[in-house]
Amino acid sequence: MFNFERLRTLHAVAARGSVNAAATALHVTNSAVSQQIAKLEGELGQSLLERNGRSVRLTDAATMLVEHTARMLLLMENAEAEFDAQRNSIFGQITVAAFPTAARGLAPHALLSLRRTCPQLRVVLTEQEPPESVPLLVRGDVDLVIAQDWANAPLPQLEGLSKAPLLDDIADIALHAGHPLAGRKIIDLDDLRSDQWITWGQNGSILGDTHLPASWCSEWLLYTLRSRGHEPVIAHTAGEHATQLALVAAGLGVCVIPRLGRDPLPRGVRVVAVRPTLHRHVYALWRTANTRRRAIGVTVEAFRRSASMIAKRDPPIAATQSRKRPQNAKHK
Repeated sequence: MFNFERLRTLHAVAARGSVNAAATALHVTNSAVSQQIAKLEGELGQSLLERNGRSVRLTDAATMLVEHTARMLLLMENAEAEFDAQRNSIFGQITVAAFPTAARGLAPHALLSLRRTCPQLRVVLTEQEPPESVPLLVRGDVDLVIAQDWANAPLPQLEGLSKAPLLDDIADIALHAGHPLAGRKIIDLDDLRSDQWITWGQNGSILGDTHLPASWCSEWLLYTLRSRGHEPVIAHTAGEHATQLALVAAGLGVCVIPRLGRDPLPRGVRVVAVRPTLHRHVYALWRTANTRRRAIGVTVEAFRRSASMIAKRDPPIAATQSRKRPQNAKHK
């Protein structure tokens, strides 16, 4: 009979592409991973990994074993979810990955609420954009993702994931105080045709056959402006809104600034509403196999309540959430 830990180690190498990455994910040394693979190869009497530059390539035998291991891991996850659903209390650990403005605008109240209502549940928050967090969710490295996309630039469909809407967030345009349009209450997007833009980076990642752009916001901005006949001039890129606003304050361009998690504006910056309204969808994602896990349900509900509070406090952010528990609806 195969040793499951050795199979799990091989699965980690396959999922992450190298012994070093697998060791990091499993919290062991590179030597420990290599030893487990060597023992498994000894049991089988054949090689499982081939060198491919800095990464490794699986042999046919390894590919077969990894496929079987993936099914075993899914069965174990289902068993854990069913067992968890039978518990009277909610305890253990859940890892949540949220994009920065949700981590700042939604997570604090949600996590405080969970600390009060589920004191035995440990929630670990990590701040990550969807191109980083969604692959981690699919691989099982995180349990819940707070993701975003835009009305005209949705996330690609991914099998095996369920979602629950949290809210719709409005975005405005940040202008230098000396900009000719800075004194208006609302402007048309076409009024910015000749402006230079400050936006997010462009690198992406690959999940299976699906390309995940590094920033849905950046992809959305380019698509939106081009669909209106603009060819945007990208003057600068910055991953953080604070950096983008500092560049706006220096008169180096304009940028999109969502309302969720918005920090106080620096001096010299004015924020103006824009037509057509720019809004993004914010929602929770989790593996469908974990839907019955009570820790997922209570955490999603805590983020729903946090979103509801924001919707009441700031009416222009249109809440889309329901009071119901998250449904087992595939991510579309």
